[in-house]
Amino acid sequence: MKFFGYLVVGLALLSFPACGQKNYDEKLASLYENSVPLMQSRTLDSLRQQSEITLLDTRAHEEFRVSHLPDAEFVDYDSFELGDVSHLSKEDTVVVYCSVGYRSERIGEALKEAGFQQVYNLYGGIFQWKNEGHEVVNSQNQPTDSVHTYNRNWSKWLKSGVKVY
Repeated sequence: MKFFGYLVVGLALLSFPACGQKNYDEKLASLYENSVPLMQSRTLDSLRQQSEITLLDTRAHEEFRVSHLPDAEFVDYDSFELGDVSHLSKEDTVVVYCSVGYRSERIGEALKEAGFQQVYNLYGGIFQWKNEGHEVVNSQNQPTDSVHTYNRNWSKWLKSGVKVY
């Protein structure tokens, strides 16, 4: 009988999802439609040092105000219009991001539909960027550890930094 109890507890523990990278990757795979090519954080970091890249932060203004990638431009997901990026050339390399990549993929789709040729979605968004130890800056363009986590449910995916709601 004792063995049966241990077996039940063991199976129950195995059934709970962990918050590790594998589950994060699985969550992202369930969100992405793969309609916009993905770019890994390390690739973006390397490319930013070598060439001109336009970064578009597609989150809400409050999220952007808390922190964003250095040199990112704000475009509000909820009110995005192509006129917001009329200053960009359709040949520019554009990397879009949000918290984890869902909202940015939608903006990336709109850009591609409008004829932008080199549009990428940052894999895992600002969460992955920060989790991998890359710098984010606040509204005064100063380095910060704070990241707006969209809501408490999504905050479990931010492993590095200060969670702001």
